Parts: sequence; C-alpha cells; structure tokens
Amino acid sequence: MKTWFITGASRGFGQVWTTAALDRGDRVAATARNPEALAGLKEKYGDRLLPIGLDVTDRANVFAAVNEAATTFGRLDVVVNNAGYGLFGMVEETTEAQARAQIDTNLFGALWVTQAALPVLRAQGSGHIVQVSSIGGIAAFPGLGLYNASKWALEGMSEALAQEVKPLSLRVTIVEPGPYGTDWSGDSAVRATPLDAYEPVREARRAGASARAPRDPSVTAHALLTLVDLDEPPLRLFLGEYPYAIAESAYRQRQETWQQWRDLAETA
Repeated sequence: MKTWFITGASRGFGQVWTTAALDRGDRVAATARNPEALAGLKEKYGDRLLPIGLDVTDRANVFAAVNEAATTFGRLDVVVNNAGYGLFGMVEETTEAQARAQIDTNLFGALWVTQAALPVLRAQGSGHIVQVSSIGGIAAFPGLGLYNASKWALEGMSEALAQEVKPLSLRVTIVEPGPYGTDWSGDSAVRATPLDAYEPVREARRAGASARAPRDPSVTAHALLTLVDLDEPPLRLFLGEYPYAIAESAYRQRQETWQQWRDLAETA
C-alpha cells in the first residue's frame, strides 16, 4: 500500500490518478480548491481518501495540508504536483495579473508542495515526487508563452531537485503529457484579450489543433502506477506517443542552430 498526496485531484489527470490509486488499494490525500467535488470518491473509498481543500498558491495553506496528510496517514510515498491550468494568449496580449497568476500556480504551487513534503520524505528515507509538466515544458508554442514559461521553469527546478535529493534516496520524475481531454483548455483555462494583429497566428494554431483529437486521460493511469512502483524511476517520462515527434524536432533544431553559429559563439 502506497500513500499519495495529489494536488488538483478533482478533475483531469488528478482525478484519474486518484481513482486509479484508490482502486488498487492505496491511500490518497487528495487536494482541490473545492474539496466537495471529491465527495463521491470519499463515499466510495472511505478512510483511504483524505479530501483537503487547498489553494496551492497559499504557501502556509500548502504546509498545513501536507502536515495534515502526513499526520493522518503516518507517511507519504508519492507526491504528485498536478495542480495547474493553461493561460492562452500571445506574449504581448498577456496582462501582468495573468502572467503572475500563471507562474504562482504552475511553478510556485509545485515549489511550495515540494518544500512542504521534503522534510517528511527525508525523515522516512524514501519517497517519489512526480512533477506534472507538459510537452509544452520542452517545446514552446505561439499563444502559450507564459504557460510554456511556467513549465520550463518547473522542469529546470525539478532537474536540479532530482540531483539534490538522490543521495537522500528520494526520487523525482518530470511527467510530460501530450494533448489529453482534461480541463486544461476548458473551464479552468484563462484567455487573454486578443489583439487583431495576431489573428493569422491564431488561425494557423487552430488549423493544426483541429487535426488531432485529445485522448481520454484515463489511459494514462497504467503508466503512472507503473512509474511510481519502479525502484529506479526515470527523471523524465512522456505520456502518449505525441510528444516524441515534437521533442525530437525541437532538439534537432537546437543542435543545428548551435552548430551553425558555433564559429560566432566561440569568438565571445
């Protein structure tokens, strides 16, 4: 039996993974801004589910939630930083408030949970932190600049974290999903006020997006459960086949550009 702490558990990946963990007999401290949304799971799984109301941007609230989970269950084995949302808008269109809120949730929310959980995991001498990034944490897309920024920052922080905690027998995995039918682009998304100048860019993005249908997020459950059971989990794991072509193209273009301009770079 593993004990999980999952943020953003009331919908999307969080709900899928919470249910999958409970179905196999694990215990889950499941957080959501509206914990009443977890009432159905609580009724079904009883004391193996601990619903906790949590706004991950509130650091004090985060520490209290992690303490409640650790006190109730006695330990934490898997910490999943899943809470987040999409901010849609060109860089010029994005307001200061929208940009700060995006970083506060997608980056600082994960940072606060990680900082709160680490003392518990260190005391145990074991634990696995799963940071939910995106293919957008590897490659950037027009209209998602601040979302990309939040996930690129999460990846950098998490890669350093993995090196810091490995000697303590703690593990970190950055999960990078492709497009799934979560609420990421639905009701939880924020959209900047569009400027007419960028309409051709938006139109090209819409044309590309219409060619692929998002997959059902429930198909990710097996991969996530397998991941957290590994003795030596990877630092990074794609979810789905879609991210491979995007990542391979992005890294190939970077290598080509770096080499093309190497002579100039080495003059510096």
